[in-house]
Amino acid sequence: MYGLLRRLFAPRWQHPDPEVRRQALARLDPSQTEQREALQALAHDSESDIRLAALLALDDIQGLFDAYSDHRQQEAWFNAMCQRLGGLEGNTDLHQRQALVEQLDESRLLNAIALQGDNLNLRLTALARLTDDNDLITQACHNGVATVRHRAAERIEDEESLKRLLKEARRDRHVVRLAREKLGQKRTDAEWLAQQQQQREQLLQQLEQQARVPWEPLYGGRLRHLEREWKGLAHPPSAEQEQRFHHAMLGCRRTLHDHETQEQARQQSLARRDEAERTRNQLLDGLEETLEGLHHATEITEQDIDSLRAQRQLFSQRWQALSDLHTPSELARQRYTQAIVQYEQCLDAWHRWQDISVTLEQALTNNDYSAMKRLLKACAWPETLTPPALIQRAQATLATESKEIDDSHQASVSLSTLEAELDSFEHLLERGAFKSASQLHQRLKPQIEGLKTADAKPLKARLKQLGARLAELRDWRGFVAGPKREQLCASIDALANDQHMAEAALDRHHRQLVKEWKSLGDAAANREQSTRFRAASERIHERLGPWRDQLSQEREANLSAREQLCEQLETLLAQPAENADPDVLREIRDKARHQWRHYSPVPRERSEAVGQRFGKIRHQLQTLIDQRAEQIASQKHALIEEVKALRSDEQQPLAQRISQTKQLQQRWRQLGRAPKGAEQSLWKAFRHECDQLFAQRDAHKNEQAARQQQQLDAMQVLIDQMDSWQPTTAREASVLEDFLSQVNGLEPLPRNRRSEGMQRRLSGIVRAKRERLSRLEIADTVEQWHLILPLVNAHLAADQRYLAGEAAETVNATEVISTPLPAAFIAAHHTRNRQRHTTPLPLSAEDKAALADSVSRLRVHLTLLTSGSVRQTDEPLRLAIQVERLNEGIRQERSRPEEIIDVLAALLALGPISAEQWEREVKELDNLLSDLARVPPP
Repeated sequence: MYGLLRRLFAPRWQHPDPEVRRQALARLDPSQTEQREALQALAHDSESDIRLAALLALDDIQGLFDAYSDHRQQEAWFNAMCQRLGGLEGNTDLHQRQALVEQLDESRLLNAIALQGDNLNLRLTALARLTDDNDLITQACHNGVATVRHRAAERIEDEESLKRLLKEARRDRHVVRLAREKLGQKRTDAEWLAQQQQQREQLLQQLEQQARVPWEPLYGGRLRHLEREWKGLAHPPSAEQEQRFHHAMLGCRRTLHDHETQEQARQQSLARRDEAERTRNQLLDGLEETLEGLHHATEITEQDIDSLRAQRQLFSQRWQALSDLHTPSELARQRYTQAIVQYEQCLDAWHRWQDISVTLEQALTNNDYSAMKRLLKACAWPETLTPPALIQRAQATLATESKEIDDSHQASVSLSTLEAELDSFEHLLERGAFKSASQLHQRLKPQIEGLKTADAKPLKARLKQLGARLAELRDWRGFVAGPKREQLCASIDALANDQHMAEAALDRHHRQLVKEWKSLGDAAANREQSTRFRAASERIHERLGPWRDQLSQEREANLSAREQLCEQLETLLAQPAENADPDVLREIRDKARHQWRHYSPVPRERSEAVGQRFGKIRHQLQTLIDQRAEQIASQKHALIEEVKALRSDEQQPLAQRISQTKQLQQRWRQLGRAPKGAEQSLWKAFRHECDQLFAQRDAHKNEQAARQQQQLDAMQVLIDQMDSWQPTTAREASVLEDFLSQVNGLEPLPRNRRSEGMQRRLSGIVRAKRERLSRLEIADTVEQWHLILPLVNAHLAADQRYLAGEAAETVNATEVISTPLPAAFIAAHHTRNRQRHTTPLPLSAEDKAALADSVSRLRVHLTLLTSGSVRQTDEPLRLAIQVERLNEGIRQERSRPEEIIDVLAALLALGPISAEQWEREVKELDNLLSDLARVPPP
């Protein structure tokens, strides 16, 4: 009862029947409050279509958006969302719709909004939510707003998607250009990446090869170059490449470390060898100094000989210990041998002296001159060695005895020799060489004064005169030298007290003062000034001691660096590369010269030897540079001759000669420079020959461009003629073939935009002309069918009479039609007559069904050739015919007119057929033939 009352008195929009609620909803007005509340209630209805209608009536786009997730598959909801969010319906403001679109994630809806939105920003918002490349391609190709198309194309990055976009985007050139540019950029990036990978691979191979080779002088520089090249590549390496790089660098650094270790060990060994050599020299100096002291001593005593023996024993022990560690040099060995020989001579002389000392002393006591001479001769004391006191007494005694003999010998000195000596003495005085003149005066004075003859008086007078001049020169030097010495003493004292002067300047000033002091000789010399000057000089020496040690170390380091530089260059010259670039060799020469100047100063005593060594190396290096430059000059002469031969060779194609010339230019750049004077002349000659050949190419290009332009103009005229020609009969197909033969005569066309456009236009024109000729040929075929329709009707009438029980007739074509029967229908005409005579009567149901199927099959076949659409009941026949056509097309391709003729011939040969069956199909066959006979206007 309650349900009945509820149905009777409740509002219709609350009716249980959905159809009633749907009808009530259509009459609700959202502008009235009660009805709006009803619509809001219906917005939550269980029926989706009612709920959608209520939301649309309320224009509640937020509610529609919230409920859409439950009705995505319903087309009505989708269309409503597209229309409301796109602004096609409803009054929702743009800002709210954009906010809702930004929350969407369904690509189908976003695509629709991007295509149909009423505002550009709305479309762009929807486009921004699309992520799939297929959606972006759709928008880039089919969106009606250019900005949206461009934004969509800009977001496509995948290469396959870009290729597809380039293929499908034909309406917007900007999109096509953008796709082409991105593809080009991707190809460029791929090539750049491949180049980077190739360079990294080459560097890795070089580094791995570098890690396997032994150390050589340029090892470190080459490694640093490869490392800089590796770091200079922009693209990051792969993990495998990074691992290979670190492994190769580890091997290279191991090689460098091993070399540095060996070099350090070698330097330490050289240092120990030098230390041993210095120790040997010190030992030799000590022994030689002791032996030298024996030569200058007043007399030799037993104590001197014992001290010499002890020193000799210590010397031998130290020398042997050092020789066990390091072999002495040849010079040290020679000095050692000489010192030992002197030592043995000294000891032998001492032993001989001990043997005769007692007997010699008795001979001195007895004044036995003959015994003294005999004993001294037996002792054979060395003249360079200071004799003992007893020998000196014996020698003095014997000298007294021979004094008279000496005087007579003194008188025999040549006066002419003394005269020459006096000339030399006078010459020295004139030069002001006081020291040499004083020594010569001291030597000549006793000799001339000892002369007793009258001839010696002029010599004595001249000696006295020259002696006075020497005294005058001595006084003058003393007068000048006195203040000078005082000034030098003051200067060196000030220099010694100056604590702020740099060591180099201090050493330079000190050397200058010492040089000036020594130049004074003994003029105005006194002990006080000499002691003062010497003390100041020693103070300066003590102050400069550390600086001189440091300078000595620097000189040794510079000398070692120079020697190492020489070794590197000698290694390079020992095995020069056959194809060494002279520019590289020149660079090595210049860098070597710069480094040689940088490693300065060096020890003075060894600088000459290493300088001669470096000069010889530089000469060899320059010789190698000149040889390589001359070889390059000869090779460049050969290249010039090759270019000349190419320029005059008319048998080879010009393009091939240009390619060979470019290869020769590449070889020219790879050769390097010839000698300085010849390089410019060679280059001018080579460039002149190349320019002549390239001028031929330019002339050929201009001629070819003119020829191509004429070809394009002729093709343009021919295309215009083809476009203006309109065939009216199928027999005009030969005109089209003539046109195409002329086109083939003009092809191939040059590849440019104009030729591409002409080719597209030509293809379209030929396609249109062939289509029209085909339609004309089909129309002629249909016309032939219309001409033989009386024959078809005669056969149909004969079939009816035969099926009615009358005798079989033979239809004569010449009696029925006035024109000759076309060749394509002659066989069908005879077949139709033959079937009428051979088909037994009455026809069975299977025969009738077979005839009906044959007619239907021919109709369907003709339909496929005309419009292509068949009835649903004829679909199996269409599929079977399509299969047969495909199989026949594989064996032999047939044209459309040929197929139509075959169908019509088969239709003529089909029989005997009843009138009812024919009437059922003939109307549709006539319609199809009418469509085929219709030719479009030109």
